[in-house]
Order: sequence, then C-alpha cells, then structure tokens
Amino acid sequence: MASSTPPRPAPLAPPNALSAPVPPPAASPASDDPLSAEELLATLRRRWRASYDLQLVQRRDRLYLHVMWAYLEQQSFPLDAEAYGARLSDLVANLNGLGVAAQVRDWLNSTKDRPRLGKAMTLALELPAGRASEFLL
Repeated sequence: MASSTPPRPAPLAPPNALSAPVPPPAASPASDDPLSAEELLATLRRRWRASYDLQLVQRRDRLYLHVMWAYLEQQSFPLDAEAYGARLSDLVANLNGLGVAAQVRDWLNSTKDRPRLGKAMTLALELPAGRASEFLL
C-alpha cells in the first residue's frame, strides 16, 4: 500500500524572477506568531508580484509602516538582493520587537490599496502599551 505524502511547497522564486509564479504560503501562521522576513517577502510577491521597499517612519510620536513604490526587481533600485534581504530582516526584527506582527500581517493580506508611483501605502501602527516609549524619542 503506497503512503500518501502531502506535496512539498515550491521554494521562493529568486529576487530577479519577477515573471516566475510565487507559491502561496504553505500554511497560514497564527496571527500572533512573529513575522519572518521570508513570510513578509512571500506576501509582497504574492499580493503585488514585486519585492517592494518597506520603511518604518516616525512622525509626531507615531510609527508608520510604508510600502514604497520602488521594488527590488527594478533596474534603478538602489539595493542588491543581499542588502535588501538584510534590510528586510532588520525591519521584521523591529516589527516583532514592537509587537505589531499581527497588525502588519493582517493589513498586508487585506488592504485593497496597491503600491503606485509616487505614493506610499501607509499603515499607522498601534503600539501595545509600554512599547512606544522604548522605540520613540
């Protein structure tokens, strides 16, 4: 009797393979699980077929996550794949440290907006009590 094993998910496409299909996530992580750089990158590619630049911005005692219009696959993008990956990992570590992983995950998966030239998509982060003072000056 042959045993039935579930199919393995395909690996992520290389950063320069814009036209290559991006597989859906293997399993949806629980909303309170920490984000990973791989999950964030897969979400960007699945939703918008590009590795968009993400920035954490502070304005008037608030923190915002910006999804910028520039993306790794653009010829004029200022970072290479390695630098982009390092920047994404740092950003994810900050988001997890702030305790806003679920907020970011939910917003990226549900927003009707899309990145477009000259206009960043913006998420106003709702920081848990006590965390804001650690990150904001």
